[in-house]
Amino acid sequence: CYKRFINGLLDITDNITPDGRIVHPDGVVRHDGDDPYLVVAADKGTATVSDIANGIAEAHGFWLGDAFASGGSHGYDHKKMGITARGAWESVKRHFREMGRDTQTQPFTVMGIGDMSGDVFGNAMLQSRETKLLAAFDHRHIFVDPTPDPHASWAERKRLFDLPRSSWADYDAKLISKGGGIFPRTSKEITLSEEMKSLAGLLKDKATPQELMRALLTAHVDLLFFGGIGTFIKSSTQANVDVGDRTNDALRINGRDIRAAVVGEGANLGVTQLGRIEYARQGGPDRRGGRINTDAIDNSAGVDTSDHEVNIKILMSGPLRRGQLSPTERDSMLAFMTEDVAALVLKDNYDQTLAISVAEQTAASDLDAQARFMRELERKGRLDRAVESLPDDDTLKALARSSQGLTRPELAVLLAYAKLDLLADLTESDLVNHPYFDRLLVSYFPKLAVENFENELAHHRLGREIVATQLVNRLVNLAGPLFVHRMHVLSNAPQWCIARAFALADDVFGLQSLAARINALDLKVPAATQLAMMTDITMLLRRLGLWFIVQLPASAAIGETIKTYRAGFETMRGRFSTFVSPLEARTTEARIEELVRVRVPKDVAEDVAILPLLGAAPEVVLLAESEKVSVDAAAHAYFAMGALIGLDRLRALAGSIVSTDHWDRLALRRIVDDLYRAQRLLTAEAIQRMQAGEGTLDGAASVRSWAKLRLGDVEQTANFLAQLERGGEPSIAKLSLANSQIQKMAASEQ
Repeated sequence: CYKRFINGLLDITDNITPDGRIVHPDGVVRHDGDDPYLVVAADKGTATVSDIANGIAEAHGFWLGDAFASGGSHGYDHKKMGITARGAWESVKRHFREMGRDTQTQPFTVMGIGDMSGDVFGNAMLQSRETKLLAAFDHRHIFVDPTPDPHASWAERKRLFDLPRSSWADYDAKLISKGGGIFPRTSKEITLSEEMKSLAGLLKDKATPQELMRALLTAHVDLLFFGGIGTFIKSSTQANVDVGDRTNDALRINGRDIRAAVVGEGANLGVTQLGRIEYARQGGPDRRGGRINTDAIDNSAGVDTSDHEVNIKILMSGPLRRGQLSPTERDSMLAFMTEDVAALVLKDNYDQTLAISVAEQTAASDLDAQARFMRELERKGRLDRAVESLPDDDTLKALARSSQGLTRPELAVLLAYAKLDLLADLTESDLVNHPYFDRLLVSYFPKLAVENFENELAHHRLGREIVATQLVNRLVNLAGPLFVHRMHVLSNAPQWCIARAFALADDVFGLQSLAARINALDLKVPAATQLAMMTDITMLLRRLGLWFIVQLPASAAIGETIKTYRAGFETMRGRFSTFVSPLEARTTEARIEELVRVRVPKDVAEDVAILPLLGAAPEVVLLAESEKVSVDAAAHAYFAMGALIGLDRLRALAGSIVSTDHWDRLALRRIVDDLYRAQRLLTAEAIQRMQAGEGTLDGAASVRSWAKLRLGDVEQTANFLAQLERGGEPSIAKLSLANSQIQKMAASEQ
């Protein structure tokens, strides 16, 4: 059956007309356009037939050859790499780290689904020697070990993992703690020890295997880990028939009944999406919500590894066909790069879970923007909220009334759709053809592959798609799932233009590098502090992204633009305290002290603390360029003008206003942007007057001279700002009036 299916797929390649058109077989319903790229992904026990699929592909002369199906004899062995479990463990580690715990050095309790012979479960239960596996079950046995020795039990699990076709029955019973045991699921009844009753929360002395397993799913443990086939958790709003897994109907519980603090889905669909959402809101030890992503996030490393395998094989296919590389040499190189591929894949897992955590920080305040983004995707025909279990408008309104945001599982889906939406547009644009983004193609591959096949990169059949995917991942993982939507609403720019602006902002200010330095502080500083610092980066990107869209033409050379603005930034870097206003200096110093107090290294603290100031940096560089003065002089003049007029105070007031309303937030964004622009225009006027009158330039002195000439305007603005500050809480209406006053001043000619 499998061979017939693969042959049917590849029969398409036999029906190509002389002019290159594909003639499709009768009875084939196809939703995609013509594409020479077709890869088979094996799942649920079919991975062993990858060699069959590749053999058929080669027999058909299909251009992918043995890259058609990943994981065969000449590909990456996912179980041996443990890659799917290692990827899922990145999610688990993040959950615990954000709870203030370290799974690699501190004991934690686990209830699991699977056995040690399985790829995902077996590898996952070896990821930490501190794992205390209290209970697990698969389709054959129930394993219970109420008070395990973590190190001794790890060694025994490792023995079972290395034992071919093992089961829980092979576990050394002498190592099981008091009250535990191994019980066949075929048993009519199981006598429960006091320890088992305490663990499972059962009062009776005997239980059926189904009753025990169902109770164990609700056990008070740190981690509930899914590593075997089956959907065991649903929502209380779902019936078992809605789940589509009749085998486990008798075991299934609702999300709100899970008492584990964390759920990891190494296996596919251990929990329904509605079950995840219910657990995230109502489950966990205190019923106030547990920590969970989605299976697509947790177990993505296997698919990611296959993606890399296929693309590395494509990279090597030219030299292989030309005889410059033998099959043995290729296979040897693939094996040598195994851990390098794993490192690239695991970084994707790390970055995606981080993006969800950062988005979670502002989930409640972002709800309106998320709703608008979902409606925009629906308008494009790219999202069906009901299918993806995303909230409808009435549910969103109810969440807003209770000041709640989307849960992690919902944010995970939104993250995926943000990437898919942007990817669809980027792959059709010319942006990914720009030579500047060749570095993204290089960064996708292991170092050895690039060193040996650098000349092949330009001819990679899927080069454009790889570049587009890399750019999408960098953007959404760092700037967040709403970044592109927000930029489009504010500027009406196409998505490729927004991606270009992100690349400019990111590279000019080295934001990826700063993020890496923050991430290097895992378990050295509180996770909440790291997330706050990452949120600062996303907030800066909103300002910088819009600035590069609005202020620079889309035709501006990418490389030259980055070179110019980076040089300007480097001129100011480390010297902001000599430029900025006293208010900005005090705020920056306070932030540095706050970060250093929680053990953030001084250099990282300083670079994070100046992020709010970087919103002005492009303005300073543009000012220096337009007025033909040094960046140093422009910076002194620019910040002196801000202090003189009180623009620094106005921006601080704007930043203190928190609103979840879409239009209010747009209005605030526009006011802040107007203030930056007005500051540049007023400073330009001061510089021009100084240059015309004296021929030399002292930035701060030019502003002082200008102030004397426009004393009336300066005093009027100062009085207005003083009244605003004395008038109670800041509001958008007050800021709008102040902004109007500033804009009038900037537009007038003296």
